Amino acid sequence: SLQSPMHLALYQPDIAQNTGTILRLCACLGVTAHITEPAGFPVSDRAFRRAGMDYLDQVTLRRHASWAAFEDWRRAERLRLALFTTRATNSYLDHRYGDDVLLFGRESSGVPDEVHAAADVRLTIPMKSGLRSLNVAMAAAMAVGEALRQTRGQQ
Repeated sequence: SLQSPMHLALYQPDIAQNTGTILRLCACLGVTAHITEPAGFPVSDRAFRRAGMDYLDQVTLRRHASWAAFEDWRRAERLRLALFTTRATNSYLDHRYGDDVLLFGRESSGVPDEVHAAADVRLTIPMKSGLRSLNVAMAAAMAVGEALRQTRGQQ
């Protein structure tokens, strides 16, 4: 079975299509998804529903009313926070994944300093210099793929 203890969290996502795509990824790979509110679109958004297609009924999704609520949940679960950010120097390929929540920020602005500071580890996807960032759904797929590659069979 693909069920894993893997968690992927989105910090106040603001692009409906990307969020739908990421939730579809989580549904297909058995990864629990988390959304830290407020999201920048309603869940009734057409683009969000279209990107998620009929997979939205299959995803394990937890919504957290605020960053503080998310952090309370994470600490209670004793999970490490792995923030994916262009402001990191550690490659996501060098991280040893385990009981992690993979956190991705907003497309428009990433995460605020308090969220950056709360991360146990900050990871980046190495890219050609001069280019800013990958699409968040692409970054999430790469991160989840590597994390599952490392942890599959550890359950």
